[in-house]
Amino acid sequence: MAIETKYKKVVKSGKRKRAVARAVLTEGKGQIMINDKNYNYLHIFDKLKIEEPLRIALNVLGEINFNANIEVKGGGDKGQIEAARLALAKGIVEFTKSEELTKAYLEYDRNLLVADVRRKEAYKPGDSKARSKRQASKR
Repeated sequence: MAIETKYKKVVKSGKRKRAVARAVLTEGKGQIMINDKNYNYLHIFDKLKIEEPLRIALNVLGEINFNANIEVKGGGDKGQIEAARLALAKGIVEFTKSEELTKAYLEYDRNLLVADVRRKEAYKPGDSKARSKRQASKR
């Protein structure tokens, strides 16, 4: 049995490489937190990556009426940013239920809504790498 409240809440997740992000969107004024810190602390390029779904949503919808709290674990810095971006975009689409926004995201960058499922390939038996074999010496 789901508990109904007067506040709207959406939870979405995103993955990239080994990083997993969970975005919780609630009604608010557009505050974005990543691991309990404002996303402005990020490097400029990472900050711009996180802002992409927000800017597109602002252009399409005209206003941002939600707060997002994103928790990211695992992976490296760039993987975490990509995972957070995916979770945020999926959350915004679910929160606003806008078909026009979905089309805008897919047109801009498909990876805003569709996860990149590539993962690291497993090492092969008797070898130290996943693919090409070591060069064998004949003498």
